[in-house]
Amino acid sequence: MWQADIVDDNDILRQISGLVEEEHRLRERRQSGELSTEEETARLRELEESLDQCWDLLRRRRAVRKVGGDPDEVSPRPKAQVESYLQ
Repeated sequence: MWQADIVDDNDILRQISGLVEEEHRLRERRQSGELSTEEETARLRELEESLDQCWDLLRRRRAVRKVGGDPDEVSPRPKAQVESYLQ
């Protein structure tokens, strides 16, 4: 779900907002019976992975900026890598 054209923190935050809105709509559709539990679960997993990827990128961009680096040099990590981090 990652959009390669995201280039700044505001774009990443908009992406996060869009994913959260989709998550809310998904839960509403499930509650109204428009969506099965299995469909909801699968899509929620995808959304959570995309959110984790966005937050990871945003944190890394901010860290690079804080030490005087160029945040545009930071690229998104693969979802599998982000999801394997210990919380």
